[in-house]
Amino acid sequence: MPELPEVETIVRRLRPDLIGRMITAADLRWERTLATPQPALFNKNIIGQLVESVNRRAKYIVIQLSVDTLIIHLRMSGDILFHAADAPAEKYDRLLLQLSDGKRLAFNDMRKFGRVWLTPTPQDVLGKLGPEPLDISFTADELFERITKHKRQLKPLLLDQSIIAGLGNIYTDEALHLAGLHPLTKSDLIKRKQAETLWRSIREALEAGIQRNGTSIDWIYRGGQNQDYLHVYGRKDEPCLQCGTPIQKIVVGQRGTHFCPQCQKL
Repeated sequence: MPELPEVETIVRRLRPDLIGRMITAADLRWERTLATPQPALFNKNIIGQLVESVNRRAKYIVIQLSVDTLIIHLRMSGDILFHAADAPAEKYDRLLLQLSDGKRLAFNDMRKFGRVWLTPTPQDVLGKLGPEPLDISFTADELFERITKHKRQLKPLLLDQSIIAGLGNIYTDEALHLAGLHPLTKSDLIKRKQAETLWRSIREALEAGIQRNGTSIDWIYRGGQNQDYLHVYGRKDEPCLQCGTPIQKIVVGQRGTHFCPQCQKL
């Protein structure tokens, strides 16, 4: 699933070709892609709206229109593509939006897990999300307060989007390694200095991912280079880049989890 750096990369790619364009037609090719509203109302409401901004909130693409907000979550296999207006639809295109400049925006999703919302109240979708980890307002002290009030294993807690928004499996593993923290560490035992180190490590891992246009693990997200710089994720049995100890993989909260048993002692 694309995480914060991958979604941020997509958003930056979309902005130049979307902002200022009008949506002139809509073709919903698989109705369950649409979370809200009903298909007939979606088509009626979205046509004629101008794209005012394209942003990201956590792992969501947030497209502000002149009246409503179009929100897209890519989930496991979603992607956003541009086609020429006369190009045939691709096999896994679920939603097509015709733009006033002649291009066509396609939401392509082989596994059909992705979802789209058109809503006048985006907080209905985004309101329960935690803070953005790269925002200047999100401090190490806030991270400390958020994690230590729970008695949970550290990795599942960091994956909880209500605690901190945008982290997924890859960047959580990378941040925990940078911070020297075992993924099974109980969150209420974290010291303030450890939380500050974790805060810096989360930002470092995410910023590196954005700088390298995200992590490309398979065909689902393409174009990134961060996979060539990962410290632990996907490197089971390979030597730790810091100490040479073989990287281990365990299952934590039903998620494959990579760590160095020497650098990240429990």
